Amino acid sequence: MSSFFTSGHAVDLILIVMALEAGWLWATRRMSPYTLLLVFGPGVCILLAARAALVGADWPWIALALAASFPLHLLDLRRRLQG
Repeated sequence: MSSFFTSGHAVDLILIVMALEAGWLWATRRMSPYTLLLVFGPGVCILLAARAALVGADWPWIALALAASFPLHLLDLRRRLQG
């Protein structure tokens, strides 16, 4: 079981589930791709950073993924507060 996590496959599984959820929301609620990006983007970026850390990637890749999540999160907050 530990190899499942250290190989990053646990994160891959979570990303697949998130992609299925995004597809379901797009199909049933007709959410725009932009809205889906703002809703799922920060989480995806954080998961990619976690995956990079699990597989031993260099720190700039981890930092890049974490840094990318922040502006997406701020845009999502702005969208939610505006209505």
